[in-house]
Amino acid sequence: MEQDKQLSATVRRHLNADALFKTVRSSFAQVAETRADNPQIAVADALMSAFAMFSLKDPSLLAFDHRRENESHNLRMIYGVKDIPCDTQMRTIIDPVPPDELRPAHNAVYAALQRGKALEKMLYLEEGYLMPMDGTGYFSSDKLFSDACMMKVSSTGKVTYYLQMLGAAIVHPERREVIPMIPEIISRQDGTEKNDCEMNASRRFIERLRREHPHLKIVVTQDAISPNGPYISFLREMNCRFILNVKETDHVHLFSRFDEAIKKGEAGELIVEEPEKEDSFHYFRWANGLPINASHQDVLVNLLEYYEVNGNEAKRFCWVTDIPLQKEKVYQIMRAGRARWKIENETFNTLKNQGYNFEHNYGLGKEYLSMNFVKIMMLAFLVDQAQQLCCTLFQSVLKKLRTKKLLWDRMRSLFCCFQLDSMEMLYRALLCGFVKTEPIIISDSS
Repeated sequence: MEQDKQLSATVRRHLNADALFKTVRSSFAQVAETRADNPQIAVADALMSAFAMFSLKDPSLLAFDHRRENESHNLRMIYGVKDIPCDTQMRTIIDPVPPDELRPAHNAVYAALQRGKALEKMLYLEEGYLMPMDGTGYFSSDKLFSDACMMKVSSTGKVTYYLQMLGAAIVHPERREVIPMIPEIISRQDGTEKNDCEMNASRRFIERLRREHPHLKIVVTQDAISPNGPYISFLREMNCRFILNVKETDHVHLFSRFDEAIKKGEAGELIVEEPEKEDSFHYFRWANGLPINASHQDVLVNLLEYYEVNGNEAKRFCWVTDIPLQKEKVYQIMRAGRARWKIENETFNTLKNQGYNFEHNYGLGKEYLSMNFVKIMMLAFLVDQAQQLCCTLFQSVLKKLRTKKLLWDRMRSLFCCFQLDSMEMLYRALLCGFVKTEPIIISDSS
């Protein structure tokens, strides 16, 4: 019976690993060449080699470089790399590629998910897909720097150079998978002397998103630095709904108006008990149509206050939203607001702690190398998440091996030791097992 289940594990026609690798390769083939003459290694081969490195979760460029001689068959068959660059060649070729040239590859994978109706599994609110956004660092050094690096000076005068990215993903409160969007790099912008910031990156990200996906219904969720009059007006201009964390200490006027609404009986109130947990319940209060602050009286928001009560302990959360609050909706809005942590736990923590080596410096470069590596890593992560969401074969392998770290380890082992024609072959070998034979030793001619 178990063997039958293993053999019946299927792959989606356009959403399996092999199909998505071809989609990525096809997009990379459209990237403009930045070098003169006729280069020996095409830019598409360099980009696809970097994608293979992150797909296989190699911890460094040097580790991937060891694959060139012994694993070239698999790189050509599975990832479509014709000429495999060494580590130095990969850095040199990818460094000058403008990061926007990589956006079509990410969008092509996203389009495949849309065509396959895979995104329907991620819809939680009728107003649109939940899309938390947050910033995180990926490069820091007190010695290496480029023109794009931001800098901070400590009280002792020590200078640190660093780069960050604004990450965003489509999430669902009840699913572990996330659909990562194209990250926006937080770096020193051309022609400016000041450091970039998360809010500026948020605006750039949403403007790009709207140009590429004008009809995508999204609900932006962000932390407490985001709810201000100009930014909320910007979200509305971009046709984005929002659920934003808000702190009472930062919005005295808003909460004073909320208190007035409570006193006048204009606020809603709801208690939701937990049948299976004694002394546990959810307590909600809300009011609609409050000004975000004294300076922007015309920017009206709806405020939701929520207490999670467990015995004698109570945690308080507050959000502002443009979604009308009513008794039938507040529990769902609360779940949506709290799902913002998935950009940290299911995205950043996965990249940092589950084999993607997000914080490893694969190379800073003189122009765009580190930015391009981050975007290619996120592209590999998107393909993995698509498999986890859609491919029963991948799901079965992951269930058998239990952890992603073990899955990546076994993948690299088979990739190293066997000639493979596809990722499907590799996955089926992991799922069903394979014949283990004594190695055929190549004679030493020295």
